[in-house]
Amino acid sequence: MTGPVVVDCEDVAWFRDAAEMPSAARGAAATLARRIGLDGYRSSEVALAVSEAATNLRRHARDGALLLRVLRTPDRAGVEFVTVDTGPGIADVEAALSDGVSSAGTLGIGLGAVARLADAFDIHSLPGKGTVMAAQFWAREAGGGPTGGMPSVASGLTRPISGETSCGDAWAVRIDEGGPETPRSSSGAGRGGAYGTHSPALLGSGPATPGARSSAGSGRSSASSGPAVLVVLCDGLGHGPLAALAAEAAVTAFRRSAARHPEPLLRDIHGALRGTRGGAVAVARIEPARGRVLYCGIGNVSGVLLGPDSRNGLLSAPGIVGSQMRSLRTFELPWKPGGALIMHSDGLTERWNADAMPGLLRHTPAVMAGQLLREAGVRRDDAGVVVVKGDW
Repeated sequence: MTGPVVVDCEDVAWFRDAAEMPSAARGAAATLARRIGLDGYRSSEVALAVSEAATNLRRHARDGALLLRVLRTPDRAGVEFVTVDTGPGIADVEAALSDGVSSAGTLGIGLGAVARLADAFDIHSLPGKGTVMAAQFWAREAGGGPTGGMPSVASGLTRPISGETSCGDAWAVRIDEGGPETPRSSSGAGRGGAYGTHSPALLGSGPATPGARSSAGSGRSSASSGPAVLVVLCDGLGHGPLAALAAEAAVTAFRRSAARHPEPLLRDIHGALRGTRGGAVAVARIEPARGRVLYCGIGNVSGVLLGPDSRNGLLSAPGIVGSQMRSLRTFELPWKPGGALIMHSDGLTERWNADAMPGLLRHTPAVMAGQLLREAGVRRDDAGVVVVKGDW
């Protein structure tokens, strides 16, 4: 079994439903592709695919939006776009991806060609509700093949409150490769750009989820024998640039910290957020080798372990990281193959129901995050969601 892979995500812009969306998104995609080093031909393919997706949104979807962002690994960069709309959905996705099928008024290449141009492509459509699509584009080898790596086990989305261009929600992921020494780590994060956003999940204020165990000593437990994934979600207090600064400080502290467990990571983030507005923060550690998830949170960040036939909420304590953080408690739940950890800010309601999104767990973390944002996101608040999944 190979180890988990995460890819850093740098949000560039959200393009909203407007007459100029297709041309604006196309131009931005071409510029971005060239900026990160894709050659002219590959850059034109990226621009073509983005234009097709944006034109389809504009002509056929309700409240469509397209996120354009940079993906980075330690040795290369790529472009990803994610589209989200609120209907009408695609009744037959397989047919829509067939050769020669293109909606009237688009460039005529069709979604099937978009999928072939992309190195990674995923789409999930719910008739009557909406569609989420994600596509990645990496450099091509001399022979024409892709150089994109394995799919990331984690991804997230953030979106600022209506009227703002910076988002107070942020997320990040890194790998702990195991063993007694400080791990070499990789990270993934959402950062608000011109129209950037960041992360979402479910939590409760009542009794702990049955089966969950609380351990005050979890922050001092030994390192796992295999690789683990560490993930953080921060909802900076309030909105706008100051909230975004607090969230970015949390992400930076998470990346730089040598801590490997939720409680010491939260303490490091607490120190980094002093002097900022502070925020709600949750940190989780997923250990597939031990079959467990460790979770520790402060404030209104929700966490859910979602399985094919189960949903377990994860608890956070009251407080504000960077200002008022009481004693920490780490909760432990079993990690089951085929499931996913979802964390989100209160910019998503907790009332979403996975049964209303059939097939959700079969899709990539980016598409799952998009469906959750579509289903539960509210426009009167910054919204952020991050999803970790995979049998690794």
